[in-house]
Amino acid sequence: MSDAPILVSTQGPTRVITLNRPAALNSFTAAMHAQLLPALDAAAADPTVRAVVVTGAGRGFCAGQDLNDADMGNAADGPPDVGAVIERHYRPLALRMHSMPVPVIAAINGVAAGAGANFALLADFVLAARGASFIQAFSKIGLVPDCGGTWLLPRLVGRARALGLAMSGDKLPAEEAERIGLIWRCVDDAVLMNEAHALAARLAAMPVHAIAQTRRVIDASGDLSLPDALTLEADTQRELGRRHDFAEGVAAFLAKRAPSFTDR
Repeated sequence: MSDAPILVSTQGPTRVITLNRPAALNSFTAAMHAQLLPALDAAAADPTVRAVVVTGAGRGFCAGQDLNDADMGNAADGPPDVGAVIERHYRPLALRMHSMPVPVIAAINGVAAGAGANFALLADFVLAARGASFIQAFSKIGLVPDCGGTWLLPRLVGRARALGLAMSGDKLPAEEAERIGLIWRCVDDAVLMNEAHALAARLAAMPVHAIAQTRRVIDASGDLSLPDALTLEADTQRELGRRHDFAEGVAAFLAKRAPSFTDR
């Protein structure tokens, strides 16, 4: 396997992005960030890509920020500017994941901790191996959740569970993560990638532009009144109703045939 921190491959309409620092549980470094965001940007810009799978090499998904990385500064120079690291790397990474024009699947093959957990939770679908776990590790080192964690957690599991996970820093097994609604599904370890690729293929055959818009309006509705949410729905339906995929979906339904969606 290449020693590049990010591996990129394509399987049909699916782009696979693999975090590749297995010896360090794929923890984030400046070098990894320098390749990860461009890999996501490239997938977003490629009209042939209709789904993205993000996973990790080895026995972990991502252990969060590598605290030994030069990006965290030198202890002899005083405390690091952690906020600058957030602004430089994690803010653009979170915003990119949240605005991908195609569905994103995170295939969690092992531990997902700290920023690695929240990076995963930004995906549209989180599939986790039964042996995987999620840890909001920030409280253990005197920090708060980042990479969108403070926004994501209460929306996914409610305030009480969000506070419990964030304050305790306890390990959450994948099966429990599924039970409380933090992730989409927990599957047997041996079939994780097969399940991820099958889901990606299914989504790629669907109207992916409408799927991306579904993410947008559902996330936006949490901050809207019902009248404003209804307006957003109408505006979005107006735009989607003028596109090829709506006409194709209706035509295929009436003709009792399989649709061929192409919008992105």
